[in-house]
Amino acid sequence: MPDIEAGRASGDQTMYAFDYQRPAALDDAIGLLRSVNEPKVLAGGQTLLPTLKQRLAQPGTLVDLSRIPGLSRIERQGEGLVIGAMARHAEVATSALVKSVIPALAELAGVIGDPAVRNRGTLGGSIANNDPTADYPAGCLGLGATILTSKRALAADDFFTGLFETALEDDELVVGVEFPAPARAGYAKFRNPASRYAMAGVFVAQGAEGVRVAVTGAGQGGVFRWSEAEEALAADFRPEALDGLSVDSADMMSDLHGSADYRAHLVKVMARRAVVASMG
Repeated sequence: MPDIEAGRASGDQTMYAFDYQRPAALDDAIGLLRSVNEPKVLAGGQTLLPTLKQRLAQPGTLVDLSRIPGLSRIERQGEGLVIGAMARHAEVATSALVKSVIPALAELAGVIGDPAVRNRGTLGGSIANNDPTADYPAGCLGLGATILTSKRALAADDFFTGLFETALEDDELVVGVEFPAPARAGYAKFRNPASRYAMAGVFVAQGAEGVRVAVTGAGQGGVFRWSEAEEALAADFRPEALDGLSVDSADMMSDLHGSADYRAHLVKVMARRAVVASMG
């Protein structure tokens, strides 16, 4: 397929030229990742396309996953759910099945970005990008989800490895996520008023393996588990159990939107709200 140069960022500035491929099968997509020059994977495109428009990325080939069948499923699996990588945020937010099995996950999907973002962005794209202010990484880590790839199954604890980094290999794609159903769960986030990204978002879940508390939007290393909060809530699952706890501000991000101390405060406030939401 010939190179295309799509769109303009501003003025007369254009994207770098790239080859565009839209495979109809997963094996074909994997083959492209292994064979073409400098591939980039396009799922929902909510991060990648703005990056291309600003000429902050220069892929040799853009591999669009939108034609591959079976990647947008939302199905019951045992007591939990399996959600395909190409499921849109809006689909998860409005799914009667998700609302009945893991309502907190539907609520999380419903507060991602704005309606335009929710109607285009995907679960797989969000977690593969692992933006430190994204919501889904907290949901995956908080629920103890399993990330299904084209090669293997990875526990969420092993999948997210750092800022914009995951355990994915160069020729590996996220194909879905298995979410166990918790006894109760809740999510709360403080949104940046402009971008709606999380300045601090906390997902709390209590399940068969105990209590998990995952924090996004605040940590310098991206999404993380707050172990002290997990221990406190395991002993006494009430918001008051968090009263004497705090996260170390030295580990928090600091930028023009909020200082490290402010984010540390937000984490505690959002954790309390998440506990309250889970009990509602």
